[in-house]
Amino acid sequence: MNSFTQLLRLFEINRILIRHNLDELIYAIPAFRPLSFIYHLSPWNWDKQKKKNRAPKAVRIRRALEDLGPVFVKFGQILSTRRDMLPDDLANELANLQDNVPPFSGKEARAIIEKSLEMPTSELFQQFDETPLASASIAQVHTATLHNGQEAVVKVVRPGIEKTIRHDIDLMLLIAKMVHRFSDIGKRLRPIEVVQDYEKVIFDELDLGREAANASQLRRNFEDSSDLYVPEVYWDYCTDKVMTMERIHGIPMGATQTLRDNNTNMKKLAERGVDIFFTQVFKHNFFHADMHPGNIFVEEHNPQDARYIAVDFGIMGTLEPQDQRYLAENLHAFFNRDYKRVADVHIESGWVPAETKASEFEAAIRTVCEPIFQLPIKDISYGKLLLRLFQTARRFNMEVQPQLVLLQKTLLNIEGMGRELYPDLDLWVTAKPFLQRWMDEQAGIRSLFLGAKTNLPKFIEQLPHMPVMINEVIKQVHDQQLNLKWESQQLEHIRKEIKDANRRTTLSISGGALLITAVLSSTPLLPVASSLSPLSWGIALMGLFLLILGLLRK
Repeated sequence: MNSFTQLLRLFEINRILIRHNLDELIYAIPAFRPLSFIYHLSPWNWDKQKKKNRAPKAVRIRRALEDLGPVFVKFGQILSTRRDMLPDDLANELANLQDNVPPFSGKEARAIIEKSLEMPTSELFQQFDETPLASASIAQVHTATLHNGQEAVVKVVRPGIEKTIRHDIDLMLLIAKMVHRFSDIGKRLRPIEVVQDYEKVIFDELDLGREAANASQLRRNFEDSSDLYVPEVYWDYCTDKVMTMERIHGIPMGATQTLRDNNTNMKKLAERGVDIFFTQVFKHNFFHADMHPGNIFVEEHNPQDARYIAVDFGIMGTLEPQDQRYLAENLHAFFNRDYKRVADVHIESGWVPAETKASEFEAAIRTVCEPIFQLPIKDISYGKLLLRLFQTARRFNMEVQPQLVLLQKTLLNIEGMGRELYPDLDLWVTAKPFLQRWMDEQAGIRSLFLGAKTNLPKFIEQLPHMPVMINEVIKQVHDQQLNLKWESQQLEHIRKEIKDANRRTTLSISGGALLITAVLSSTPLLPVASSLSPLSWGIALMGLFLLILGLLRK
């Protein structure tokens, strides 16, 4: 992005901020505070009554992001998941950001499909509708019919979106660096890291081949499931720019009144959502990390036993085995109000520094959680409670855990949707069997059987080679023993050499000392030989003898 283009975009951003009365945010940065007089002298800031009638700041920020375009809208959506670093009112408002992006022309979509799949759409599909079914910031969706009569949807990446994203991300990084450099709160919020995380997420979403693979994996995980249905991917019609999959029909998750009118079993549906979440996290370790109401539908038929239907698989999450274990222990202790164990788990996992005082951390957790647990079950949001827990941990220098942020966002979505369907949903009653089963599989009797089941084929495979392997081990042990014996002999020889050297040194020093004593006892001014007394001669001869013995001793 050249400097002139970047400057033009900055002017455009500034114009939108002024329109939404957010230019105060720029002058709040310490580097620009000397210029704050410009803010007060600006005519649009003179009307005090107008200032009183302004919408809340969080609302104005959300509207500004919508006007800044699809890249900033997506950034706001992802930023809304970082509740550990945003005020609640702003996080809630950003969560309302919608991809209300004007569609691009169907002819352009057709051209992208034909270029990407190297075939005319008339040969690819029996029918292709140029009018988009849905339009979002990254891509838009068209309906089509395959030549076998199967209904399909075709997702197409927006033309030129990579260039737009790259330009806006470069600009975001520039702003983030300024905020980080010139603002104390910027150092705490780590804006550069946030933008870099966003860059990775959004470029992953641009690769529709990756999304198709995610969908295929999730479908395989829930094959024959009575809880979740995942549409089939039609791989012959997929590239990095185009993804074609089975078209689904269902009631949008957000249409709760339509679900009630359809006589849907809301309690069962709400509990099923929690089942799906914990199955993905603790059984499959591969979870849909964008499960907001716009991406979830409910089957219309069989409303008393309806399944969920998932779409949009651009953002998926996984956990490392140690994170899975610590998360399970954390939740288990958390639900049982065992605050000491919660504190210990955070320290053991490395999420907070090892030098953290567990007693102080435990007290802080208790202060946050105990008032919430006094509420009725139906009024407790465990997703928000987990969020408060992470916020507390941040005060103790907890490092940002991206995988946990995704999981926290998903839990909040699942619980929010569940409570919308069935306000008396008890998340703990539904989640407890999963956590106990998982912990039993990791550390209980079941883990022994699972370990045996996993390792038995490897053992059987190596069984024919066992005699040779055992012989090799015996030979290596024997060689090692010989080596140790030789090394022991060498050490003994060195020890003896050091001992003899010490003896020689002692004899030489003693002999030298006796000779010096004999000389010093002689009569001054006379030759030494004539001045020595019989006693001195005796001492001198003894010293000479010891000195010669020390020099000759081996």
